Amino acid sequence: MQINYKIILLIFLILNLFIPLGMVPLFDLDEGAFSEATREMLKNGDFITTYLNGELRFDKPILIYWLQALSVTILGLNEFAFRFPSAVVGAIWVFGLFWFTKRYFDEKKAFLASFFLATSFQVNMISKAAIADSLLNMAIAFSMFFIWLYLDKRKKAYLYSAFAFIAVGVLTKGPVAIMIPLVVTFTYLLIKKELKLFFAMIFDLRGIAIFSIIALPWYILEYIDQGEKFIDGFLLKHNVNRFKGAFEGHTGSLFYYIPVLLVGLMPFTTYFIKFLKQFKNILKDSMSLFLIIWFLFVFIFFSFSGTKLPHYIIYGYTPIFIFMAFYFDRVDFYTIVPILLFFSLLLFFPEIISFAKVKKEYIKEMLEAVPNYFDIWYRLYLILATVSVLVVKFLKIDELKKVIAIGFIFLSIVNFVVFPRYAKIAQQPIKEAALIAKKKNYKVIMQGINTPSFMVYSQMLVQRREPKEGEILFTRKDYLKKIKKYKTIYSKYGIYLVKVIKK
Repeated sequence: MQINYKIILLIFLILNLFIPLGMVPLFDLDEGAFSEATREMLKNGDFITTYLNGELRFDKPILIYWLQALSVTILGLNEFAFRFPSAVVGAIWVFGLFWFTKRYFDEKKAFLASFFLATSFQVNMISKAAIADSLLNMAIAFSMFFIWLYLDKRKKAYLYSAFAFIAVGVLTKGPVAIMIPLVVTFTYLLIKKELKLFFAMIFDLRGIAIFSIIALPWYILEYIDQGEKFIDGFLLKHNVNRFKGAFEGHTGSLFYYIPVLLVGLMPFTTYFIKFLKQFKNILKDSMSLFLIIWFLFVFIFFSFSGTKLPHYIIYGYTPIFIFMAFYFDRVDFYTIVPILLFFSLLLFFPEIISFAKVKKEYIKEMLEAVPNYFDIWYRLYLILATVSVLVVKFLKIDELKKVIAIGFIFLSIVNFVVFPRYAKIAQQPIKEAALIAKKKNYKVIMQGINTPSFMVYSQMLVQRREPKEGEILFTRKDYLKKIKKYKTIYSKYGIYLVKVIKK
């Protein structure tokens, strides 16, 4: 019986991408910030400039907010709606990789590449998050696909499509969507001694026109609206300064992205290691050279960047999945070792956490709640998943079916067992406190905590300042030491909503 690869991909995406969208509260800071900025956009009716808690927000360009606003308008103000655009473009990214890989290899390799992408721990997480990264990665991937197709086929339609997707990326996150295609293409054509072609590509007037029509109108309107504030806040603060120095404390060593890669590519990290072993042999092929330059540039550039965040390396993941598919042969014991180690860590997570030494009171309260959720049922699910992986490994079935089964098992545990439990401890109290504030129509002061999702759920702005007597305060346990007397309205796992009696 012939396998219908597209149907398997579609079923997988429905089960492990779309169904979990509304299962957990929005996570702070990023999901809460993006979602609240979208909520304020809809409330204010200002679709050019974004605000967070009533203050200008220049973190990202406008496109993701527009998509979230459209989704919320249709589906309502809920987690599913805020995350839905990311899931849609994540699915497009997966099927786009299938389409591109199939053009150069067989359908089986195309499926493997796209399945590895869909099951990747990091990719699956950002594709379910109400942030800009799924959209940006889709745009970068398609721009690189079309650049290669143009280099290979020399058809202008491919070049113009690349310009269009670069514009989408610029409208999503800014200059990084230009930098990656530009540097990778320049480096590749420099090695090939075809720099004349490079300059002909970037100065193509129709391509520039397509890019300008898509990307520039919002930038022009935003500059007209905000002037130098936009230049300073977006281009300088959130782009140039992120590379020059550690932004908001997000730093790391030169080797920061090595462990990120190994974990982020799970459950099939082993095939990435196999690809690394064949690195020298791959360089002989032009397409492989282009793909390797793509991955290496992202890895090296962000390794030297002052600001380091785990999701930056995902910009270079797409070509890796093609190589992983190319070097897939079978599911051996080494294939399942990373998964078994990961499941073992999860199985003993409550014990590991118990050894953590923390000083902050609110974290202590969170950790005390761990046994309540990571309970016997949690352990049984982990044991069952571990046994299932081992059974699949030794079953006498097609190797491709083993990969599919392992992918389903891995993400089922992550999406339906681990994350919902973590969310109930880390985010559910914030949502519950916000809903109480909304129901009671409290005017809330937020201090000692920064959780934008509170504003999303309460559907109100909050003042961030020291509270006065008689005011309602949303905070964490640690901050309450500064309040002499208060009445608790709500408290759970270190999160407090109180009325200040005496300051």
